[in-house]
Amino acid sequence: QVQLVESGGGLVHTGDSLRLSCAVSGLTFSHYAMGWFRQAPGKEREFVGIISKSGGSARYDDSVLGRFTIARDNAKNTVYLQMNDLIPEDTAVYYCAATSWDYYNALSTQNRYNYWGQGTQVTVSS
Repeated sequence: QVQLVESGGGLVHTGDSLRLSCAVSGLTFSHYAMGWFRQAPGKEREFVGIISKSGGSARYDDSVLGRFTIARDNAKNTVYLQMNDLIPEDTAVYYCAATSWDYYNALSTQNRYNYWGQGTQVTVSS
């Protein structure tokens, strides 16, 4: 049984930092690129970023470029989303997702992701 479990969400203030984790089990972690998505109230789920299977490459949405960083530890089957300089517009439920596609072919195409976590809430107050 494949499980993706996000953690680390919470309530923070503008300018604060937060690190989300996504622990993965039930699959060969290094065979999957890992993406992060988010969904704000009343909005569609949107792409945040993705990291390659090896962790050597990553891509980000323009809205988070320079503020967010994705990293992974293949020995711990965990992917991280480091979020700095948070703003209220970052408020959303954050999801991690696993894709067997190469990261540059998956990117924001949600139906190319095989597995999804349940999400963790991030709230940024002004």
